[in-house]
Amino acid sequence: MRKERTGIVLSNKMNKTIVVGIERQVKHPIYGKFIKKTSRLFAHDETETARENDTVRVAETRPLSKRKRWRLVEVLERAK
Repeated sequence: MRKERTGIVLSNKMNKTIVVGIERQVKHPIYGKFIKKTSRLFAHDETETARENDTVRVAETRPLSKRKRWRLVEVLERAK
């Protein structure tokens, strides 16, 4: 099974590549407060349909380049 993640497009300035931010909440080990952490994924967007601030779903794939290991599955919600 390939992993799938949902996130927000941070950048679409590269050719056929988008940067997706995956946000998660982690509990601080000492203080117990929840902290937002963001992971940045480089995803392949063949048709260049995704724009900044869109909510998208990406799936894991074989290595496409040095940093690209994900591909765009679908655009869930357009930016307002």
